[in-house]
Amino acid sequence: MIYIKIDDNTFYDDAIVLVRSFYPRTEVTAYKGDDSNYNGMCHSDNNERIDNNSSYINDNGKCSSNNSKNNMTTCNNIGKDDMIIDIKVPDVTGLNKSQMHDKFKSYLYDYLSEKTGKTLPWGYLTGVRPSKIAYVMLEDGESEDTIKKHFMGKHKASEEKAELALKVAKKEMDILNRIDYKNGYSLYIGIPFCPSICLYCSFSSYALGAYKDYVDSYLDALIKEMEFVSESMKGRRLDTVYFGGGTPTTLSAAQLDRLITELKRLFDIDGCHEFTVEAGRPDSITLDKLQVLKKHNVGRISINPQTMNQKTLDLIGRKHTVEQIKNVYNMAREEGFENINMDIILGLVGEDVDEVRHTLSEIQAMNPESLTVHSLAIKRAAALNIWRDKYKQLSTKNTDDIIRMTEETARNLDMQPYYMYRQKNMAGNFENVGYAKEGKECIYNILIMEEKQTIIACGAGASSKVVFHNESDDNHSVRIERIENVKDVRNYIDRIDEMIERKREFFRGNQF
Repeated sequence: MIYIKIDDNTFYDDAIVLVRSFYPRTEVTAYKGDDSNYNGMCHSDNNERIDNNSSYINDNGKCSSNNSKNNMTTCNNIGKDDMIIDIKVPDVTGLNKSQMHDKFKSYLYDYLSEKTGKTLPWGYLTGVRPSKIAYVMLEDGESEDTIKKHFMGKHKASEEKAELALKVAKKEMDILNRIDYKNGYSLYIGIPFCPSICLYCSFSSYALGAYKDYVDSYLDALIKEMEFVSESMKGRRLDTVYFGGGTPTTLSAAQLDRLITELKRLFDIDGCHEFTVEAGRPDSITLDKLQVLKKHNVGRISINPQTMNQKTLDLIGRKHTVEQIKNVYNMAREEGFENINMDIILGLVGEDVDEVRHTLSEIQAMNPESLTVHSLAIKRAAALNIWRDKYKQLSTKNTDDIIRMTEETARNLDMQPYYMYRQKNMAGNFENVGYAKEGKECIYNILIMEEKQTIIACGAGASSKVVFHNESDDNHSVRIERIENVKDVRNYIDRIDEMIERKREFFRGNQF
């Protein structure tokens, strides 16, 4: 456990994210200046301090003034590796909010880097969209050299990550410049069911075995919401449709056919740039489902192995085999699908360089059109985090060498990075990158990551994101508002009229 003691709580969130980045898989929380953090004797260590006026835990278990060079303490009752990090915020007088937080993060990053002997690939950047920074600078006419120096100088990112952000932003801009995204919208359809729940998953997903009796009622509610959206968005052009989840192909072939038939009845999708369905789990894909998708002209599907190592699949709760992945992939090819994405996850428990190399070799042999490389991000609600003690003997490892292996595989497949995002608590503090062959990029992924277009989302746990292009400022910032649906499947079914009314009220009060 690491306790954070900070003299200005304005910067607490910044501090906790950075500390977790330097100390992955370690629980981090606020330090309280009373006995609630400890019960036994504590002593200070000899680590170099940030400020000269912090407190330490004395041998009576109480806080005392400390003028020696210590800033971390070890509490014997918790464990010799548990610490208190005492942080004094630097002078931020006269700075605006953004400048204040940048100065604090830069200051704390330098301290933690010196303390641990580590640097982070993205420096002190903690936002989810590094490429958005590069995109805005390109819109402002900044040179590539200036953009790279900005990432490396201001944010302390590595040269490799600065180049990645720039490369992704250039590709995104090239693709988006070909479509009139400001006057269109995209549609997300959420199917929250899965064959089983993966160990690392924290999405609004429900195991089909326990919820199979709710699926048809869920589709009734979903179609009702789609009907309202169709009427409300009449006169606007629909650019992309994306079925996500969960696993959409958890639905039966008949249920898929019903849902897509209703979609085509309600929306004009003939002019869409793309129609994607996340087939996802190989154990959810059958020939009749692929035939339904093909019949309805679904152009892009995902078949997501996450790993090609059977031992890992079994451990993380994927109820399918490596052989199933290959068979389903070949089946999709035989049915005529020419744009297949495959997802993998780096940093899965127990996997090292050799396991990742094997996965990449197998995927390269299959030759998909796009490859999405995720760095494992273990969120609070994931079983792997909830059952931390049960899995503590299993490491989650991601390294520069592993990242370079994925980049090399993408190059071998004639793919280029086209979108990217980051999450908190990622293995190795890296990123998620989508690679694709030329012309096979997923436009929806770019639109949602760069927040360039309104995306109306239907389904349990779905979050609509409305972009107000008519309210942009000189910094290319626009107002963005969210409309959230309830996450629980049964609540969504019971409260569908309330979900529709939320959208109705928003549309009534806003012009976008």
